[in-house]
Amino acid sequence: MNRQTTLPTSVPTPAVAATLERQSALRERPAGKAVMYHTWRHLLFAHWRVEPERIQRTLPAGLHVDTFDGAAYVGIVPFFMRNIRPWWSPRLPWLSDFLELNLRTYVHDEQGTPGVWFYSLDCNQPVTVWGARTFYSLPYRHARMSAAEPSPTARAIDYESRLKQGNRFAKLTYELAGEVRTAEPGTLEFFLVERYVMFANRKGKILSGRVFHPPYPLAAPTLTTWSSNLLDDHDFGIAADRPPELLHGSPGVDVEVFALT
Repeated sequence: MNRQTTLPTSVPTPAVAATLERQSALRERPAGKAVMYHTWRHLLFAHWRVEPERIQRTLPAGLHVDTFDGAAYVGIVPFFMRNIRPWWSPRLPWLSDFLELNLRTYVHDEQGTPGVWFYSLDCNQPVTVWGARTFYSLPYRHARMSAAEPSPTARAIDYESRLKQGNRFAKLTYELAGEVRTAEPGTLEFFLVERYVMFANRKGKILSGRVFHPPYPLAAPTLTTWSSNLLDDHDFGIAADRPPELLHGSPGVDVEVFALT
């Protein structure tokens, strides 16, 4: 399978194309001091294939759709945010643990740097929503969310998110099980999950921020219930009742977050 293929003529050609080598190199820790520390737990990566032209129409100038074997992908990723803190602060129990669910796609910039473009990031911690929108120019939204971490006697995760303003929601039940492994470079799962750059649009200027963590330990997920209308705000060509085509899961990683530049 090819990491990148020639795009249709309606999709602008970047000055430099993204490559597997470029994506692999970004797994190295960047120089300097992290500005935040996170732990991401019990992640579900739920993806749909999308025509590249549809994704490109949704992107700001300066970003280009990233493809694998000619297909673009959009994903919904629910997970548990734990131990969130800036570098100068200890963990605060009432502020550091919350839920997040993002709607995303995969892009690269004019220099061929591959990363993630977020359409929305729903979160039940209002301070985080304010801080991420203010300092990272990320499209965070305040939502009512509920989920309990799995236990040895109750491994299934019932995850629900509903915007406080608007009618967008996601409701799903998933479970992670089986032997843990890492994604092999050059595979589709590596293309989807091993992303270490996030892009933001600040008043028309594209900024990027690095994250660093060990390669995701991947576990096979089971999705038993699914209901969401989060895709309806975008012309992806995905029917409202169409379940995800691809599922990956991870028990989680510890993360260093670096400043936007």
